[in-house]
Order: sequence, then structure tokens, then C-alpha cells
Amino acid sequence: MGAQSPTALGVSPTDADLADHPGVIDLFAVLAYGEISAFYRLAEEAKLSPTLRGKVAVAKMASAEMGHFNALEGALAARGVDIFDAMAPFVRALDAYHASTDPSTWLESMVKFYVGDGIAADFYNEIAGALPPAVAEVVRDVLAETSHSEFVVEEVRRAVEASRSERDRLTLWGRRLLGEAITQAQYVMAQRDELTELVLGAAGDLNGIASLFERMQASHAERMAKLGI
Repeated sequence: MGAQSPTALGVSPTDADLADHPGVIDLFAVLAYGEISAFYRLAEEAKLSPTLRGKVAVAKMASAEMGHFNALEGALAARGVDIFDAMAPFVRALDAYHASTDPSTWLESMVKFYVGDGIAADFYNEIAGALPPAVAEVVRDVLAETSHSEFVVEEVRRAVEASRSERDRLTLWGRRLLGEAITQAQYVMAQRDELTELVLGAAGDLNGIASLFERMQASHAERMAKLGI
């Protein structure tokens, strides 16, 4: 029989246990694929911008995502892990999320960047709260919002203040992003036992996971309100 984890044995894991937990590799890997996906998505969606200012703002966002990917590649390499091998199990789920939430307009793209990526950040930051400082720091650094997101807020607020129908449409879009993101998070956890163990460590138990998703919904509502939708 294989060795059981400290959590499975009912023993509180130490920082050293958690730093070496295989779920940390999964966490870095799913974040890395999210970042590289965001880079390509933003580079493509910059074409939707009706202004040069918008194109440049999105290009800066894409550059920040690439910087985050490089940081995660370094963190995985330090553990002797090839980033491409590590990301492979998460490709299907994240690609499915992006396929189901493919924006058709510039404003949908901006809402997805601000709200959709914010939902993911909330989820992974919750996990980081249960990790050793050195590991948590990597996670929080790559999820930190940049000043470029303020461009999104200005752009969307201006549009929805000018059009009630645009506001209603983007409100529905934001709700859809939340539902799809939670569905994909649950799918990823169901497929990766090690990552699920980390999430349970952060949440405490299944009731804690339910509370985690409730907090994510509350943060989502705050972001929507900031956008005026």
C-alpha cells in the first residue's frame, strides 16, 4: 500500500509537507495554462477594440500574462517539473471553458477579462491561503490585478451608462461566466485528486467548499457592480 498523506491520516500537515505536496505542482500547472491561454486570447481579442488605446491596453494585459507564465515555468523548473507535461491534464477543461465563453464583442471580451479572470483568481487565492508563504507568494503574484484592469472598468461603465440594453446583455453575460467558471473548477477538482486535497485543506471540508463558492459569488457581484452591471 502506498504512503498516505498527513491529511489522509488525520494529522495536520506542516509547511514542509504542503510545500512538497504534489497538488502544488497541479496548482502551478493549471495556473500556467490559464496564463498562457489568457495571453493568446488577449492578443487575439485586441483586434476587437475599436480604438488604438484599447489595442495597446490589451497588449499590455497580454504582456503581463506572459510574465506570469514565465514565473510559473521557473517555479515548476525549480521542482524539476517540465511545464508542458504538467499543464497537459488541464488543457481540455480550460479550453472547454474558453470555447463556451467565447466573446462575440469587444465589451464581452473586456467583461470576461475582468470578471472571468477575477473568479479564477478568487478560487486560487483561497487555496493559497492554506499554503506555506513561499508557495502562496508565487500564486498571489501571478494572480495580482494590474493597473491595466482599470481600463476595462472605464470602458465598460461608459458603455453601459449610455445603453440600458447593453447593460442588460452584459449582466447576463457576467452570470454566464460565473456559472461556467464554477463548473470547470469543479470538473478540474474531480479529475485531480491532489488538487482536490489542497482545496479541501483550504476549505476544511465539503461544507467549507460550498462556503468558498459562496464567497466567490459575493466577490463576483462586487466586480459586476464596479462595472455598472
